Parts: sequence; C-alpha cells; structure tokens
Amino acid sequence: MAQPTSPDRRIRKRTTRLSGYRRLFALPGAGAFTAGNLLARLPMGMFSVSAVVMIAGSRGSYALAGAVTATGLAATAVAGPFVARLVDRHGQARIALPATVVSVLGSLALLLCVRHDASDWTLFAAYAATATTPNTGGLSRARWAHLLRDDPGALHTANAFEQAADELCFMLGPVLASFLTGTFFPEAGTLTGAVLLLAGMLLFTAQRATEPPPTARSQAPSPLRSPGIPALLVCFTATGAVFGSMEVVTIAYADAQGHRAAAGAVLALQAAGSCAAGLAYGAYGTSGPAGPRLVRCLAAMAALMTLPWAAAGTGSLVVLAGALLVAGMATAPTMVTAMALVQRRTPADRLNEGMSLMVTGLLAGIACGSATGGWAAERLSPVTAFAVPAAAAVLALLVGGAGGREGAWRRPRHQG
Repeated sequence: MAQPTSPDRRIRKRTTRLSGYRRLFALPGAGAFTAGNLLARLPMGMFSVSAVVMIAGSRGSYALAGAVTATGLAATAVAGPFVARLVDRHGQARIALPATVVSVLGSLALLLCVRHDASDWTLFAAYAATATTPNTGGLSRARWAHLLRDDPGALHTANAFEQAADELCFMLGPVLASFLTGTFFPEAGTLTGAVLLLAGMLLFTAQRATEPPPTARSQAPSPLRSPGIPALLVCFTATGAVFGSMEVVTIAYADAQGHRAAAGAVLALQAAGSCAAGLAYGAYGTSGPAGPRLVRCLAAMAALMTLPWAAAGTGSLVVLAGALLVAGMATAPTMVTAMALVQRRTPADRLNEGMSLMVTGLLAGIACGSATGGWAAERLSPVTAFAVPAAAAVLALLVGGAGGREGAWRRPRHQG
C-alpha cells in the first residue's frame, strides 16, 4: 500500500482542522442549543446601551443613567456565582429559565418606571433585579464540556467558537440597541432585548438531551480553592480592565478628535479582530499545554495593546482603528485558553460556578478599567490614557507568568 507523502499529510491535517466546526454541529442537539443560546446572548450587549439611552433621554442625566447601570453590574457580580451554583446543583432548565423570567420582569419594570416617571430609586431597584440573568455563555460552554469531555481537541474548538460568539454579540448588540432606540422609541431596545432573552432561553432549555446532569449537592471544594483558580481570577480581572479602559479612552479620543459618533464603529473593529482570531485559533491553535499557551497569549496581548497607544499619537482615528483591529486579535485566544484552564481546574460538578466566578472577575475588571480610563482621559490626555489598557495587559502577563512558574497550571493528580 502506498504511504501518504508529506504534502498529503499536510492537506489531510488542514482539512481536518477546517472541518472542526462542522463536526461540532453534527452532534445531535448542538445546533438547536447553540441557536437558542446565541439568541439569549445577543441582549447582553444591548441592555446597558438601551438603559443609558432610555434613562438619559427621559431624565436628562447621564450621571443617573451611569449610576443605574453600574448598580446592575455590581448586583450581577454578586448574584452571578450564586445562580450558577444553583444551576450546577439543580440543572440548567430548572434554574436558568426561572432566573431569566425574573430578569425579564426587572427589565420590564425598569421600562415602566422610566415611562411613567417613577422615583429615581425605583430605577435602581428594577435594574438590580436583572442581575439574575444566567451566564448564557457559561451555560453553553458547560454543555460543550459535557458533550466533549473525552475529546480535548474538539472542546478547544468549541471554546473558541463560544468566545467568537461572545465577541459577535457584544459587537452587534450595541449597534442593534442604538438602531432600535433611535429609530423607534427610547424603550425599544430594552423591550426587544427582554423578548430575545426570554425566547432564546426557552429554546435553549428545551434541549434537554444535551444538558449536563445536575449534582444534588457537590462534595467538591469551592472553585476558589482549586489550584490555579485564584491566579486565573486575577488574570480575568486584569483582562476586563483592558476591555473597560480601552472602550472609555477610545470614546474620549474620538470625542477629542471631533468624531464621537464614529467611536462605536472603531470599537467594533476591535471586536471583529477578536472574533476572527478566535475562530482561527479554534481551528489551528491547539498545540502544547494550556498553561504555557496562556502565558504566550498574555505576552502577545501585552505587546499588541501598545499599538493603539502608539497609533493615538499620530492624531488619526483611521490609524487608531487599524491598530485596534490588530490588537483585538490577541484577546480571543487569551480568553479561550484561560477558559480552557478554568474548565480543567474546576471540579466538574461546580463548572458553572467556576465559569461564573471568572465572569464576575471580568465584570469587576471592566468596571475598574472604565473608571481608571475615564480618570486618565480627563486628568491626563486622551492619548496618554491609552497607557491604561496597556498597563492592565502587562499586569495580566505578570500574574500569568507567576502562576506558570509556581506550577499552578498543572493538572492535579486526583484529576488524572
């Protein structure tokens, strides 16, 4: 029998990699739960923008609008791990759907309070109720981890797809919210987001065949006590600071250039770069242990985050847009690899809780990055403020490097 030549092997390997995403969705039920999850995930990029436009338009105060959305973010950081723990214990359908209903009612209450000019405190109470929104991306990742528990390569591809989906939703969500609130009425974005969230979660939770089995009461320790998880939590927080500060300083820079309306499109390029890199990384980036790969990804992110800072010095928004497109390519591979380590280090019956903790860290980082970036843009200059996301990326690298040197990324012996 003729032996395959080196070119034959390269072609076969390339074909296998490119067909990885097709293999994922050939699994029974995978397409249906993914469609439902994407529908439910899209509003995550809509709600904040919709709330700001709706509240500021009605009350004439961006300060009030920002305070309300910040309260919702803080409430989500507190409630998220608790909801995820209930999901692990009782199952996705039994917990995620009722939690979504409570969140939708909170969104509708906020809409009605704004519409009928209720007291300011009611806005805070209503938006805080939306904190019960399940971590939709985490729910989907947990299903992939269950379905592909014996196929690490396919799980890597699934994680890359989920990260690309996150980027796509957070890229399209604000655009859709701005279109709805500007074209129809101020409450249109919140109303549409609530409908999409509920419809998507109904479709997602109806796919019971792919749902991970619940564990009545986990005997495993808290994910925070698992080796490597605290370092990963700091990495996620620092990475969130990169995202939050980059958004604020880019808007400030565009405003200083007299092109504030273009800031959304410029930031969308960063998300587009991350989305494309995530899909490519899912197809090709599986070589080597995940721990060293994370350090390499963090190093690439730290290097590429200096590009927007340098581009801002040219005074050209077009040059900055190109730099953000390139810099964005570092974020998805970093998040994919970090989330793979979370799945590896977290006890299987507390996986949703572990991933929700990382999202909490990410949200905290976004909030801190936004505040720091805003301070730098106002007190220093819009150009100098680009040092904030670069510094946050360096911090993530230092933490990741320290974790790698201490061996925190190695799999514990009891996990095999």
